[in-house]
Amino acid sequence: MFAEKVPSNAHEWSVTDLAGALKRTLEDAFGFVRLRGEVSGYRGPHSSGHAYFCLKDQNARIDAVIWKGSFAKLKIRPEEGMEVIATGRITTFPGSSKYQIVVDTLEPAGIGALMALLEERRRKLTAEGLFAAERKRRLPFLPKVIGVVTSPTGAVIRDILHRLEDRFPRHVLVWPVRVQGDTCAAEVAAAIRGFNALQPGGKVPRPDVLIVARGGGSIEDLWGFNEEIVVRAAAESDIPLVSAVGHETDTTLVDYAADVRAPTPTGAAEMVVPVRVELMAGVNDLSRRHTETMLRVIERRRSDLRATARALPTPEALFSPKRQRLDLAATKLYPALSRNARGHEERLLKVARQLAHVSPVANVARMRAKLDAVGSRPYNAVCRLVTLREETLKQLDRRLVVSRETLLRAERTRIAQSTELTQRVAERLAPALKGQLARKADRLEAVSKLFDSLNYKSVLERGFALVRDAEGQPLRSADAVLDGQALVLEFADGKVDATGGRIGSRPKPVKPKLVATEEQGALF
Repeated sequence: MFAEKVPSNAHEWSVTDLAGALKRTLEDAFGFVRLRGEVSGYRGPHSSGHAYFCLKDQNARIDAVIWKGSFAKLKIRPEEGMEVIATGRITTFPGSSKYQIVVDTLEPAGIGALMALLEERRRKLTAEGLFAAERKRRLPFLPKVIGVVTSPTGAVIRDILHRLEDRFPRHVLVWPVRVQGDTCAAEVAAAIRGFNALQPGGKVPRPDVLIVARGGGSIEDLWGFNEEIVVRAAAESDIPLVSAVGHETDTTLVDYAADVRAPTPTGAAEMVVPVRVELMAGVNDLSRRHTETMLRVIERRRSDLRATARALPTPEALFSPKRQRLDLAATKLYPALSRNARGHEERLLKVARQLAHVSPVANVARMRAKLDAVGSRPYNAVCRLVTLREETLKQLDRRLVVSRETLLRAERTRIAQSTELTQRVAERLAPALKGQLARKADRLEAVSKLFDSLNYKSVLERGFALVRDAEGQPLRSADAVLDGQALVLEFADGKVDATGGRIGSRPKPVKPKLVATEEQGALF
């Protein structure tokens, strides 16, 4: 049934051994390679922190992987369709019989690729509205405090300080940052957000305007100012921001997000403050012109007042007609008063004669005569009415007594029936109530056991501790704990105080340096 086995002296491999041999051979032959290709299939870093994608050209493609530690150190992050030069080693993945390149570093494939990446990023941020003209704000005319984000050791800060000293000395705060290298973008963004986080009236004054400055350089040197983190920080700034990155011909994305773009750092210093001498001359000129204008207005008003006064009539001319009219009215007043008094006297006598016919005495006499004519008829009518009402009330009393007895008998019957029904219902409810109470007690006991099992204090009894901040809010991660922060540790048997601190190194926040106007040279 089976063919006869042919003897052979060939080595017999297992799948694992063969895959391992191929892996070692490939790694020994291609331990270090630089590979140029287009990024394809990139969807961002995996949940584990590793990044998986492909590099391809016109005829072939190869899988690529960037481990989590290398991905965090990359200067340029991969993007879909981006042409890059990847440096790494070739290896295999025995689990799927594929070979791949493990990327250690990644760089754009020439200046053209950087410009393409820059243009793509510019279009993306423009679509989000970060470069919109309506977002731009006017710079304050004369800021009290100026914040500068730049390197403290370069010539840029010296040029800015000297130019401010020449034009209009102001209080300057310098936030030192690296303006080139891997940490440039993060430090510049942190400086912009740090200045915005200062509170007005605090110990460190809040700037009225910000200057982000750097000298000229190549596109690679200025690349940190093209990163999204810097552009978004500049667009989110509540403080008006001036971008002074590079020379006049250099353009970065932060220039589009800033409120004003300066051609050079020195030009930025000229934009934020006016010339003090010119401002004083302008104020003096305005004051002189204002004084001359007021004098001319006063003189014109004085002339108008004199002309108006000459046109007014004299007091004698105003009062003479009025006085004459008063004398004429006084002459006619006495005869008019006499005639008025005689008319009122005649009307009074006529009213007196009319009142004599309807005097109160005559009215009372007529009423008394009518009352005598009536006699005892009202009293007799009232007595008959009282007798009639008394008889009616007696009849009602007899009817009410009968009705009361009938209602009492019916009510006693209804009460007896209700009492009997209540007793029967009570006899049926007693067992049901006991059963219901028993079920509720069992359920309460089960819920109590579940509460005891879920109570965090039972977890504390097993040796764990609950970490809270000074306000009593629980802290759920190590990132939420600041260095030197006051903490409260709750154990099963009580609470203790503690101070937070991270194990291992952690970058320290860079604090802004105060540069006084009078001693700006002391900064260096």
